[in-house]
Amino acid sequence: MDINKHIIDQRITKIVEENPTWFSETTDRNKKISKSYVLLSVSTYLGIELPEAFNLLTEGGNDAGIDAGIDALYIGDITGDEFPVILFQGKYKFNLEEDSNFPSNSIQKVVDTIRTIFDPKKSVIKNRELASKIAEISSLISDAKIPIIKCVFTNNGLKWNDEGNNHIKNADFPEDQILFEHYNHDDIVHKITNNKPVKATIRLSGVSIAEDYNFKRVIIGKISVTEIKTLFDNHGDNLLQKNVRRYLGLKSKNNVNLAIKETLKNDKKENFYFYNNGITMVCSKFSYSGLQKTDWAVIVEDLQIINGGQTCKTIQNTLTEFPNIDYSNTFVLVRLYELSGDTQDLITDVTLATNSQNPVDLRDLRANDNIQRALEVDVKTLGFTYKRIRDAVSSGDFIPSSVAAEAIYAIWREKPQVTKFSKNSLFGKYYDQIFKDINAAQLVTAVLVYRYCDNLRRKENLIEQYPHMPYSNYFLSMIIGKLLLIDNKLTFNKLNHSVFSIVIDYFEKNKETLFERANNILIKTLNKYYSEGYENIELRRLSATFRRGDLMELIEI
Repeated sequence: MDINKHIIDQRITKIVEENPTWFSETTDRNKKISKSYVLLSVSTYLGIELPEAFNLLTEGGNDAGIDAGIDALYIGDITGDEFPVILFQGKYKFNLEEDSNFPSNSIQKVVDTIRTIFDPKKSVIKNRELASKIAEISSLISDAKIPIIKCVFTNNGLKWNDEGNNHIKNADFPEDQILFEHYNHDDIVHKITNNKPVKATIRLSGVSIAEDYNFKRVIIGKISVTEIKTLFDNHGDNLLQKNVRRYLGLKSKNNVNLAIKETLKNDKKENFYFYNNGITMVCSKFSYSGLQKTDWAVIVEDLQIINGGQTCKTIQNTLTEFPNIDYSNTFVLVRLYELSGDTQDLITDVTLATNSQNPVDLRDLRANDNIQRALEVDVKTLGFTYKRIRDAVSSGDFIPSSVAAEAIYAIWREKPQVTKFSKNSLFGKYYDQIFKDINAAQLVTAVLVYRYCDNLRRKENLIEQYPHMPYSNYFLSMIIGKLLLIDNKLTFNKLNHSVFSIVIDYFEKNKETLFERANNILIKTLNKYYSEGYENIELRRLSATFRRGDLMELIEI
């Protein structure tokens, strides 16, 4: 018996039971379980909560042609001229005692789909949910942004066979733009359960420097790339738990990591130490033999890499791919800090500083600051659960801090055009703008309004009547938030715990009317923006409209 298969089967069954509205479109239990498996795969793979993963699902037949099989689609933040796209296709086998390969014909369908949805000139047959995402992709491509694509094939079985490999090879996609990965029940269980502290021995090469400084200790030295590979082979992504840029594989093909790979493959690899910025590690304790002048073997406890995680993963992958190259004289700079005791704030500061030039997701680092802790307590007094710490597997009704940040920034800070494609910055450069002086009543109200609008964007009848619906949920949320304050004769600063129940009761009783009013305001604005009438605008142009600030200037409430 494969215990991991049974663990996953129990978990996805529980997800269906605890979230019936997510699966209400069918009475077929097998379809619900299959959808739940995709949901859990997306959640654990991306490291996001289940409600966030649910919004990435693309259900229905004729996804992009005939049975394209795209079950979920993620579009990430724009970084420079690139934006990440991750496609998921899931296959769940109900006979848990049988192993089978991921079907190769499904891979061929996805390959064909990629050719279609990443070409803005092609017309495709697709469901409504996927249509909006394809329009967003096409709009970004039309704006000269380059998609970096990852295809994740997930099942509770084995990887695809040689026929599947041939489909991928024959597709002849650019190596630096499209990746394919297998993800199964073992990977999910590993993500869920593998949270043990890392105790390891790091073997440094040559002369290293150790110093006690301000009641802390530091070692600076160099480490062989083969030692990095061994470290990651033994401990994997457990080393990156506190790292703000968890390596998803998707970014292994960005320009920096491609340059790392190319350097490791050619004669310049012996100068790799001088080309790379190095790796920053933290631990609770390290020890070594002070009698030894060189080549220290450093024993470390609670080891984490807070900068250089992608470098390490690229080293691991490259050395695995090219095992016959001699790397005996290839090194990288390493900084090891012993930060014992209550040093979370210092770890946060060091991580922020060492990652300042890179796009990062800082939510985990902010989770323990005073603002987030206070909000957790305050939100609970209103009868809601606020999750400041990321949890990719919990289900049930709760408010993730990521959703709160989106809702607050779009509604109360009036930045709907920024929110959607700047999620990595919500806990970075926009953090103080979002959370400073926010109280629990303002937070929960924003989230309830945002969730209501986000659910509306999936309704087929509304999409047919109002083509803007798949793209405008942040704008509609902002307008409804303003109407809610006006109708209750409140200013934003007066929205607090004493009036919270009144405001929410009004919202619940009048949300359909509030939507109608907000929708009319938005349509009027769009028709100002497009003199020919917004209904006549192609979807990719319409999608682009909601990324632009000039639309905000025309909204009159």
